[in-house]
Amino acid sequence: MVIAKPCVVTLTWTLADAQGEPLDELGEPTEFLFGGDDLLPRLEEALEGRAPGAELDVYLEPEHAFGEYDPELVCFESRELFPEGTEPGMRFEGLPPGAATTGMPDDALYTVTEVYPEHVVLDGNHPLAGIALRLHVKVLDVREASDEEAQAGSVGEQLLSVAGSPGSDDTLH
Repeated sequence: MVIAKPCVVTLTWTLADAQGEPLDELGEPTEFLFGGDDLLPRLEEALEGRAPGAELDVYLEPEHAFGEYDPELVCFESRELFPEGTEPGMRFEGLPPGAATTGMPDDALYTVTEVYPEHVVLDGNHPLAGIALRLHVKVLDVREASDEEAQAGSVGEQLLSVAGSPGSDDTLH
């Protein structure tokens, strides 16, 4: 079977920045819904029509990956709004209750970049925003998507998961 919408593809990949510095590796075969919400559109374009055994190199400019870096998504909030032990790299869904910054997206995932005695610096950009990416992708399997997968637009938890999000294990809800 060749890759065509909707189907489920099993992939592994290595991810590097434009200079070839390694960023992430998906070494365990992982399923993604092709034609849904699991993969970036440019990656889907590159995969379409491929079959198991295919290997390809994909170059993604920031606008085709996780977007340009937006300095407007960086804010400073009072240290007292955060739990004890808050440290750089931790992630929070949305701003904390009582946040003073207005106009920030409520649904953004904010990464703590710095912690000071009086304030915490939060960045709402995706950790890979502003970075051109090089992906080496291996197609291990292709199968038909179930009706449930096609309706959901996803195979599971890896939505928009080109390499996932560094530090995602530290996300606080």
